Amino acid sequence: MATFALDHIAISVTDVDASVAFYKKVLKLKEIENTASNSKTRWMRLGDNKQLHLIPRPDFEVITNKAVHFALSTNDLDAFLKHLTELEIEYSDWKGTPNKDYVRKDGVNQFYFQDPNGYWIEINNAV
Repeated sequence: MATFALDHIAISVTDVDASVAFYKKVLKLKEIENTASNSKTRWMRLGDNKQLHLIPRPDFEVITNKAVHFALSTNDLDAFLKHLTELEIEYSDWKGTPNKDYVRKDGVNQFYFQDPNGYWIEINNAV
């Protein structure tokens, strides 16, 4: 039976330059070369050879809810929350309580915020 590992996450974005700037500024992701094609899709390094692909779709509208998200884990949740606050980026717990995090039943602390296109991002300390 085959085994699998996460390779990349791909999302459609209306303004690829604005999305790249957001992910660089907020998550400190580094842009890497798109080795797959000569398209305007831009790639960001997520760490451990994982990638986030930002696919330009100028007329695209994201319609999603918090249940559709991707999660990133950090060992310094407090520092990242301070960073979000300094950038004036709103975050919430699962229920949508502004500027509140949540401790799951398994003890993992988490919160959510959205990127410029409306995609939900969970940050947790499950490292």
